[in-house]
Amino acid sequence: MTHFSALSLLRHAVRRTKPWTSQWPDAQPKAEYDVVIVGAGGHGLGAAYYLAREHGITNVAVIDKGWLGGGNTGRNTTIIRSNYLYDESARLYDHAVDLWDGLAQELNYNVMFSKRGVMMLAHTVHDVQSFQRHVHSNRLNGVDNAWLTPQQAQEFCPPLDISRSARYPVLGAALQRRAGTARHDAVAWGYARAAAARGVDIIQNCPVTAIRRGADGAVTGVETARGVIRARKVAVSAAGHTSVVMDSAGLRLPLESFPLQALVSEPVKPVFPCVVMSNAVHAYISQSDKGELVIGSGTDQYTSYSQRGGLPLIEHTLASICEIFPLFTRMRMLRKWGGIVDVTPDRSPILGKTPVPGLYVNCGWGTGGFKATPGAAHLLAHTIARDAPHPINAPFTLDRFRTGRLIDEAAAAAVAH
Repeated sequence: MTHFSALSLLRHAVRRTKPWTSQWPDAQPKAEYDVVIVGAGGHGLGAAYYLAREHGITNVAVIDKGWLGGGNTGRNTTIIRSNYLYDESARLYDHAVDLWDGLAQELNYNVMFSKRGVMMLAHTVHDVQSFQRHVHSNRLNGVDNAWLTPQQAQEFCPPLDISRSARYPVLGAALQRRAGTARHDAVAWGYARAAAARGVDIIQNCPVTAIRRGADGAVTGVETARGVIRARKVAVSAAGHTSVVMDSAGLRLPLESFPLQALVSEPVKPVFPCVVMSNAVHAYISQSDKGELVIGSGTDQYTSYSQRGGLPLIEHTLASICEIFPLFTRMRMLRKWGGIVDVTPDRSPILGKTPVPGLYVNCGWGTGGFKATPGAAHLLAHTIARDAPHPINAPFTLDRFRTGRLIDEAAAAAVAH
């Protein structure tokens, strides 16, 4: 595997005769693997990498119906944070943030993790009480979060309008300084490169049409567009399409799939130093390294597998952004896109074993999948390798919807689900 550095870049530029090696081979499927992972997004690729690096399981295939990182990994707004309310969620997402810290060095790939801070605005008395509760809960769990006055919020983010006459007056904000953004494509590419270097096969443009089970009910492999692939263990990490894949194994999951839209503006010089979220108006905004304002909101109000979404939600989101940041009212929008998110009844993920022996699932992340990428991948690999959950993901079992031990994070998600 090529080691990226300024020196290696200079050496390749001078030599010219020696081309860069491929980042990862486009593998052809073998007849059998120890583990097959369905879904070549950040979670699936990361799980394959950790299986190889930490557990010595290298006979692994990651299979995707499209191209690597072409699903939600490449369609999100790149926000990373861990300021969730409940103990279980705080541990899960903070584990991910811990891994984000050293991910670029570990993968030798610049994932552009920028700890610019995520600020969540309070517009009502209820917002103030709710976010202050979040701050206290986070501190008890060792998660950094601080309460800001309106003046402190504007000092941290100068474009913010804090005038009392505003339609959405800012009464304060909760700030997690350790949070920020990363480059979504680079995360997928970095994990793919590192996993392939350890012997993992990455198979693109190969839809999985069914999960096969033997006479004893255990997993025996998967059916794909390129034939049957045998495997002792199968993990599904297919985001919005998880329920379809799992249905082929005879399992119905408590999931609904919704379009989630985002858009970017024309690029401008650096003007927005952090990420700002407003739960009351269901909008959030940051600025990319290319200068575009990256804007997102809540999910569409109807279930769908479309990656387009409806225009009324975008209009509502932009109206809200212009109310909070009048500076941007003359900005022109450049493009919009959508992804498909899978949402559980309690707005928390399902990460662990299923009732089918040898079948594991990682789903239900809603709008929180990208921020959890390294943590979810690390915990999924642990669960697959040991056939038992890690203490961090143990509460996020599928069985909680039968026992009633739910983890209701609808409010902490900070956008409407």
